[in-house]
Amino acid sequence: MDSFAFIIHPLDPKADVARKYPRLARVLPVWAIHFLSRFWPPLLLSHVTGIRSAATGREVEGWLLACPFTARRMLQLPPRVVYRKIIQTGRLAERLGAKILGLGAYTSVVGDGGLTVARALDIPVTTGDSYTVALAVRALLEAGSRMSIAPSQATGAVVGASGAIGSACARLLAPQVREMLLVGRRMERLKKVRDEVMNLTDKPVEITSDVADIHRADLIASATSAGKAIIRASHLKPGAVVCDVARPRDVAAQVAQERGDVLVVDGGLAEVPGQVNFGFDYGLPPRLTFGCMAETMALALEGRFEDYTVGKDIDIDRVKEIERVAERHGFRLAGLRSFEHLLTEERISSVRRKAAQVAKSGPA
Repeated sequence: MDSFAFIIHPLDPKADVARKYPRLARVLPVWAIHFLSRFWPPLLLSHVTGIRSAATGREVEGWLLACPFTARRMLQLPPRVVYRKIIQTGRLAERLGAKILGLGAYTSVVGDGGLTVARALDIPVTTGDSYTVALAVRALLEAGSRMSIAPSQATGAVVGASGAIGSACARLLAPQVREMLLVGRRMERLKKVRDEVMNLTDKPVEITSDVADIHRADLIASATSAGKAIIRASHLKPGAVVCDVARPRDVAAQVAQERGDVLVVDGGLAEVPGQVNFGFDYGLPPRLTFGCMAETMALALEGRFEDYTVGKDIDIDRVKEIERVAERHGFRLAGLRSFEHLLTEERISSVRRKAAQVAKSGPA
């Protein structure tokens, strides 16, 4: 049976460590978890079974592996130190017999986006970012449709547009909206992304380093590696839809509490074909996974054991290709969720009504 491995790591130190070591998480303060993550060895978390292609009936198995670095440590430590730990985790995947390795969360962000890791290992590597982009834009447009937003009449925005996922989201979204706003910290890179987007559309494309400028956007994809919330309630116009791809989240939790007139959806989630058993609770409902892991699974089902999405420049043709491959095998966009809760039609209707009221009467 063909197989894959996928690397995850702690994003919320207390909550995520508690999934594997509940007693240890209760005893250790957060600062100690961050500190000790540098010295903890890679871990085998679970054996993943039950993934079956809807097209061929083939099954694949896999393993969830933990690179123990927390997100904060990955941002603080030199890339070579982080590479070493990720490569150690990849060696564990090789020993288990995995035929392809997926890099999750910050293991795909650090340094050169998986290129160094891929060169160091004997099995192919993918960051899974191509399918993450496809799912994010699809979720954003689906949520926009549920909010009665016509893309051709909407202002689109991408926060984190100078990054790999953000720039790809911008290129995929721009031809479908009236105008685009690109937000990022690295202005030289942002100018390059603007030029790439303008080659794909004749619509206006603006750039800015100020996230507050998204106040005029209707459809917003956010995919930064900030490691903390950067989008606040005051940044959003009534009726805006935000697809938050980042983990840790870009959108502050207070937005859901303070702004009943905007819709925030979780980005990059897919439903897995078959009766998948992950063997480990990593924070999602049964049968759902992140787009990056779904890409790794889909490649295994397809028998495409090659370095697929690596580096900082995501090929839009690959985004479209992996979307077709995943769909053929039965992967689907998960039902719209917001801050890990399923969005009901009643909730979406409530947001739509509130947005109309605020737009008509102005903020209280």
